[in-house]
Amino acid sequence: MRRAKITVIGAGNVGATTAHWCAGAELGDVVLLDIPQTEDMPRGKALDLRQSGPIMGFDSEIQGTNDYNATAGSDVVVITAGIPRKPGMSRDDLLSTNAQIVGSVAEQISRTSPEAVIIVVSNPLDAMAQRALQVSGFPSERVVGQAGVLDTARYRTFLAMELGVSVEDVSALLLGGHGDTMVPMPSCTSVGGIPVSRLMDSARLEAIVDRTRKGGAEIVGLLKTGSAYYAPAAAVTQMVEAIVRDKKRLIPCAAYCDKEYGVGGYYVGVPVILGSGGVEKIVELELDEQEAADFDKSVQAVRDLVESMNKLTASS
Repeated sequence: MRRAKITVIGAGNVGATTAHWCAGAELGDVVLLDIPQTEDMPRGKALDLRQSGPIMGFDSEIQGTNDYNATAGSDVVVITAGIPRKPGMSRDDLLSTNAQIVGSVAEQISRTSPEAVIIVVSNPLDAMAQRALQVSGFPSERVVGQAGVLDTARYRTFLAMELGVSVEDVSALLLGGHGDTMVPMPSCTSVGGIPVSRLMDSARLEAIVDRTRKGGAEIVGLLKTGSAYYAPAAAVTQMVEAIVRDKKRLIPCAAYCDKEYGVGGYYVGVPVILGSGGVEKIVELELDEQEAADFDKSVQAVRDLVESMNKLTASS
């Protein structure tokens, strides 16, 4: 049986850690690619990672390269390439540079792996997923953004810390754009099957929701010289596993919504069923009045961001 081929574009902290998680879980063979200017860096990281196999007990083949031809025929391509977020920098500040980078990557992927599922990680996430779709020409179900898995992980972590329970017992959902306008859903949050509203008051819950929205910025502020990478890479790996093993996971991802939720053709975080075909179904929930208002605000922020990106890319 042929092993899946997983390509990770960008061998920085997020990309290399994603390659690490995917290889360790034996999800497939991994190609780690970075730009030619990095010379032997991706090969060095790939060799180092492969040499951990005898110790950790995995047999995945790991290759580092600067050549897109080595990625040909990939089943999943993860795009982490782009400039990182720095202290004081919003995701929106990354827009122009990363749109050019992601567009270039998507063009190469469409040439070398036309049947792949693309997972976009580069920020600002929702706009970069839109850019990958525009340039690759792939069907929208095969271009998906990693956002909700990471955001819900942060939400679940903060809830578990507050309540003194295992994160395994916390189930949660978020909707909307990946950023300060994301919409954590207390109505879809439970701990051991108990609605979270029965375990803490609204003020405590709102404080956790606010910390979740600012979760990425909090880590940027603490690291000083970079952004989060362990949790983002773990989130990507869960998505890769759902695709290569056709697990039909119902998880929140940035998916292209047209009629769904009345979005009108943009990437926003929604619950999806993720399997070998990529986004196999978008699950539509009935939102209460406040949730709908918050979601609409978040979608509008995504629309504004994409419009700005489209103007920048059209003029470049």
